[in-house]
Amino acid sequence: MSPYAHITGWGMAIPEKILTNADLAKKVDTDDAWIQSRTGIRERRIASNEQTTASLATDAALMALKSAG
Repeated sequence: MSPYAHITGWGMAIPEKILTNADLAKKVDTDDAWIQSRTGIRERRIASNEQTTASLATDAALMALKSAG
């Protein structure tokens, strides 16, 4: 048995809803360039009311297990 770990599968899960800097600029006094220059962020994902970090992690883990066979 090898003492090393091997990646045999991977998975990911992200919320579908996207909030862009342009969306934020409609709500507050800012713009895309200002946000990007200070944070580097262009968009962020917004979880639904049914999603939690645990549910996203579970979805990702199930995808990884399926990928690994």
